[in-house]
Amino acid sequence: MKRLLPICRGLRALSQPQAGRRAGVVGSQCGFCGTASGTKPQPGFGLLFDIDGVLVRGRMPIPAAKKAFQKLVNSQGQFVVPVVFVTNAGNCLRQTKADQLAHILGVPISQDQVIMSHSPLRMFKKYHERCVLVSGQGPVLDIAKHLGFEKVVSIDMLRESFPLLDMVDHNRRPKLPSITVGNLPKVEAVILFGEPVRWETNLQLIMDVLLTNGNLTGAHQIQTQPHLPLLACNMDLLWMAEAQSPRFGHGTFLVCLENIYKKITGQEMKYEALMGKPSEMTYHFAEYLIRSQAEERQWKLPITSLYAIGDNLMTDIYGANLYNRYLEKRASGKNLKAVTKMMAATGSTGSAATVPQEEVEMTDGAWESELASPSATSCCSVLVCTGVYKPSGEVPSSAKRCVRETTVFHGHRDFSFDPVLVEPGHIVHDVADAVELIFQKEKFVPQ
Repeated sequence: MKRLLPICRGLRALSQPQAGRRAGVVGSQCGFCGTASGTKPQPGFGLLFDIDGVLVRGRMPIPAAKKAFQKLVNSQGQFVVPVVFVTNAGNCLRQTKADQLAHILGVPISQDQVIMSHSPLRMFKKYHERCVLVSGQGPVLDIAKHLGFEKVVSIDMLRESFPLLDMVDHNRRPKLPSITVGNLPKVEAVILFGEPVRWETNLQLIMDVLLTNGNLTGAHQIQTQPHLPLLACNMDLLWMAEAQSPRFGHGTFLVCLENIYKKITGQEMKYEALMGKPSEMTYHFAEYLIRSQAEERQWKLPITSLYAIGDNLMTDIYGANLYNRYLEKRASGKNLKAVTKMMAATGSTGSAATVPQEEVEMTDGAWESELASPSATSCCSVLVCTGVYKPSGEVPSSAKRCVRETTVFHGHRDFSFDPVLVEPGHIVHDVADAVELIFQKEKFVPQ
């Protein structure tokens, strides 16, 4: 699609209160280029909403969510600012999640406004023709095929073809001697969509695939060469449902898998890519969708500011701040290749990349050519207290205080703990307060 043209770049500066206008309002004459225009306010910012702990708790909407979205949608059912929902969930299709959100929030939402943790896998075209094993729950085969993968094998399909491999549950062991069917193609890569239902089965069979190089008819080989490519979506250690305390997320499953692999082989398990928040790749994709919405609505004001609203310091806040660091370095004209390599290898262990190796050179690579350069120059993190993060008392007045309350780093193994990255730009009670704060900061008054 065409890139958003930088029309009237000086409009925001000329429409500040000292000029006697509301920011973002295009009056009868543009203060920058003198052309006539309408009077509807046009936003220069976009909103990225986390879902669990911000808008819902399990299947129950958080009361403040509907209040917030009453301000975000006009009488014609159109969003007054670009909005994208960025979730680390990966157990359904984008359209399914959009339909769920529309029902809960009472506003029309399209799949183009939703980013699942697995959405960036569309860009990993070099794996689309390979046979991939997928782990997770929900319609994993349909999800993989919608993302472009042509040869997909599920854990259940492996179990049926190799019935002797799943032996933890005594009630599921074969009652009679079983013959290995083994009629599946050799697995060439492993994709982890999200936490599965039977962890023992998934842990066992994924380990079998990694230790046999995809050849399950053979025995384990404790090899020195790298194992099959492993791509993981959703690094959330914990997430918030209806219970009073957070529940295990896919990040907890990854901790188990990583430690089992190291215990057996003595080596670190390595990821080809880690997706979902806090990966910079996810925020780049979200910024692209924000730009697309602005283009579709024919808003002339460039979207230069992003606000990411979340409840988890280790994913939502870390990811937004990491992307903000990238945007700032990009805007300052730093060497983009060096910046992107820094983003791709954020971890202290150096054992994983947040983007695939062939995508590292973002300036000339697939991300820039596919999504175009970002128009945003900042991404501000906003922390709410209705989910994973719960203050010990009232809403903290200082962002540093909420970091001090979190004494253990819950982020993924391959992301180093940087206190600056888990320090939110703002802390508010709930999502309604977050929207109100952002409108005030942007001096945006929708009609």
